[in-house]
Amino acid sequence: MPEKKTIERAKEDKREGKAASTQAGDFVKEEMHHIRAGKHGAKSTKQAIAIGLSKARRSGVKLPPRRGQKSETKRRGKVSAKRSRASEKALARQPRKAASRRSLSRQAKTVAHKRSKADRSRAAKKAARTRKRERSKR
Repeated sequence: MPEKKTIERAKEDKREGKAASTQAGDFVKEEMHHIRAGKHGAKSTKQAIAIGLSKARRSGVKLPPRRGQKSETKRRGKVSAKRSRASEKALARQPRKAASRRSLSRQAKTVAHKRSKADRSRAAKKAARTRKRERSKR
């Protein structure tokens, strides 16, 4: 269950008209914090990010569905206590390295490398525009 602060931050991002991925970023950040604190682990950085995105989706952030899933994923009912406990125990057995600065950096570089040069350039220009707009508000 996500913390109240995280949900509030995501709602604030939504009110400000920020992208769904920005809203979900708070949940991913919280997940990294949980792993570093030793609440549980993750096999890989991808898995850690996926857990955060999953929590964001369940909290109502309008993110696109996971790859290979239909746009209207079937809503599962309440997960049984036995299954929930089993998944928590499985995560607890995983290593904590997935949330390290080094592994997060490696993941970001890998994903960025897969994008085209034009796509990366477009994202950088958009970020520069956003920064400029944010600075002018102050």
